[in-house]
Amino acid sequence: MAHLGIDERQALFPPHLESAGGAAYYPVRAADRPIVLIGFMGTGKSSVGRRLASVTGWPRFDTDQMIATALGMSITKIFARLGEEEFREQESRALEKLDSKQLSIIVTGGGVILRPKNVTRLHELGTVFCLTANLSTLVQRLGRRSHRPLLQTENRAETIQTLLRERQPLYEQAADIIVDTTSLTHDQVAQSIQDSLALA
Repeated sequence: MAHLGIDERQALFPPHLESAGGAAYYPVRAADRPIVLIGFMGTGKSSVGRRLASVTGWPRFDTDQMIATALGMSITKIFARLGEEEFREQESRALEKLDSKQLSIIVTGGGVILRPKNVTRLHELGTVFCLTANLSTLVQRLGRRSHRPLLQTENRAETIQTLLRERQPLYEQAADIIVDTTSLTHDQVAQSIQDSLALA
């Protein structure tokens, strides 16, 4: 597993392995496979996915959007009316509908790694990039949004910390490559991923 980011780049990467955007990267031979984005909410998966789709010309599939379309309601309403377990089941079904032979950008929800069979499916589909950010950055980013079902709590920062503690090991285990987005713009993250796959 390769870790991409700025914080430890001097220790992990020689200077010639830095992209124009300033993000360190590790080249891998996976440009002929779909790009799969996983990670905690607020790490920029959706925005980075849109940028990657734009520069590669590949179609983008967002599993949350696929689920919302299939059920005819927003993710918030799905959680409220059907519950998280039904959402997770729909999430697994959405992954099964995707084609590993089609070059694409696949954006997943933050809890996709909670089911081991989903992780197996993600690796069948493509190269798995996990986007991360430190806790304070996530709290700041997510503090501007109130629509996320799992953050409808009295202490949002505490909820974020608890969920992140539970999920971070699962993200790391599932990832082929980890990109720290804490100090990067969405464009820089997308550029780093492109560079690592020799797509630029």
